Amino acid sequence: MEAWHFTTEAFDEDARGEAWRDALGRVCLPPATVPEGKTLQGKLQCIVSPMGIEFSVIESEAQEISGKYPDQEAAIWLALMIEGQAVLSAEDKRFEVAPGDVIFGPSREDATLTCLTEFRMLFVRVPRVALSPRLIAPLSLQMGHFSGRSGIRRIFADLLRSIARVLGDIDAEELRAIELALTEMLITSLADQKTVFGLGGAEGARTAHLHRICQTIETMLSDPDLTPAKVAEEHGVSLRYMQKLFTATGNTFTNYVRTRRLERCRSDLISPLHAQLSISEICFRWGFNGSAHFSRTFRNQYGTSPRDYRRTGGRTDAKANT
Repeated sequence: MEAWHFTTEAFDEDARGEAWRDALGRVCLPPATVPEGKTLQGKLQCIVSPMGIEFSVIESEAQEISGKYPDQEAAIWLALMIEGQAVLSAEDKRFEVAPGDVIFGPSREDATLTCLTEFRMLFVRVPRVALSPRLIAPLSLQMGHFSGRSGIRRIFADLLRSIARVLGDIDAEELRAIELALTEMLITSLADQKTVFGLGGAEGARTAHLHRICQTIETMLSDPDLTPAKVAEEHGVSLRYMQKLFTATGNTFTNYVRTRRLERCRSDLISPLHAQLSISEICFRWGFNGSAHFSRTFRNQYGTSPRDYRRTGGRTDAKANT
């Protein structure tokens, strides 16, 4: 886990603007422009999770953060406005942002966030490799906005607000639980945003259907007898149709289930909540039929054995094969 803090108070007044722009660059945000005559004041606190998700609490005065930061890996960014008012714009899109609102979009794209007042926000950058395959077509994601004041999105906004409140007190083990919760909540909160994904009509319907199928799979991962036919029957569709839904995303049912089971096992291996479970108990817990097969599959996916992964607390984790 990486963590760092920044404050403009550590710099002379004439150096604060450049130091602030450098700090924003560290979290892959483009340069900021502060209104004439303003003496810039700002604070930034950042933690990078074991999975590579970056959480930053940013506090500053009115300014415009505009442009793009192309020198970064493919990712999805999102931000919760905790205090202050802002406007997010790009091309023909414009969103007014108030406290409790969540904005999001793809990395490497031009956008302008005009903070009209002093503000405090949580900025999160989720690398593509940290996203579950359940987030359909992440590369087609467009910039968007939603209010976190009702339903599941209120729960998501409350989660983000709580993360911002305790960011400095979270350790690596706690961050792993937050990683899982955040990616699951992000997927659910964006599930009906067909226009955000550039989808509509028949394609949008297929995407929504696949998402529902994947949600069902999540509830059945522990079943060693989980089969495509069982899931297709649960949704009242033909096996061929369901397989085509996965093929359209460059995946297969079998590979998807295996990957999700591995992700669950990987999380349990280093979770203090499951420290009393043996490696065999964990693999059987998530539907694998044998510990030897599980160990081979785990090594192929992550480049290390389950035993070594647990022993080192995940620090030897290699990037998953994709």
